[in-house]
Amino acid sequence: MTAWNPDAVRLRRMTVADLDGVLAVERRAFSAPWSRQAFLSELVDNHFARYIVMEYEGRIIGYAGVWLIVDEGHVTNIAVDPDFQGRHLGDKLMRALITMCIAHRARRMTLEVRVSNTKAQNLYKKYGFVGVGIRKGYYTDNLEDALIMWADLPPAGWDVETWVWAETRAEARADTLCDARADVRGGRERSNAHLGD
Repeated sequence: MTAWNPDAVRLRRMTVADLDGVLAVERRAFSAPWSRQAFLSELVDNHFARYIVMEYEGRIIGYAGVWLIVDEGHVTNIAVDPDFQGRHLGDKLMRALITMCIAHRARRMTLEVRVSNTKAQNLYKKYGFVGVGIRKGYYTDNLEDALIMWADLPPAGWDVETWVWAETRAEARADTLCDARADVRGGRERSNAHLGD
C-alpha cells in the first residue's frame, strides 16, 4: 500500500455488489459478525435501512448503517477495518450517518454499544449521545451488556460541523457554569465555617 492519503477516502451508498468487501471488514472488526444473508436482507428487504461504504484505493475499508424510522435514526452498525483504525475514519462514518439522518428530518438517533467499548462510547459522546440504559446480555458471543445511547439532532439545514461546534460550546459553558456555582457554594461553605469559629 502507498503512503496514507486521507483525501483518497470515498463514501458512497452500499450495494449488493459490495458484500464481499463489507463481510471482510465485518469479520475482522467484530467477534460476532453478521452473515451475508443479514446484510442482503437489509439492502433488499428493509425499506428503513440506509447503508454506506468507505472505500480507499478501490478497497472497502469501512461501512455504516442506520434505520430511518419516522423521526428517528437507529444506528445498526459502524465498522472500520483494523488495518485502517486510528485515522478518524469511524468519526467520518458517524458524521455521514448523522448528516443522512438530519437530511431525512430525523430528530433523534439511538444505538447500542458494548459496555466495555469506551473508545466507541467516547466517539458517540462527541456527537451528543448519552447513555440512558442497559440491555442485559445483548451480545451473543459473550452475553456482554449493551449501553443504550440517544442523541437529539439539530433541525434540517444544520451541517454536522456547526452542530458539533455548538454542542461543544454549550458543554463548555455548562461546565464553566457548574464550576462557578461550585466555587460560589464552596465560598459560602468556607464563609459559614469561618463564622462558626
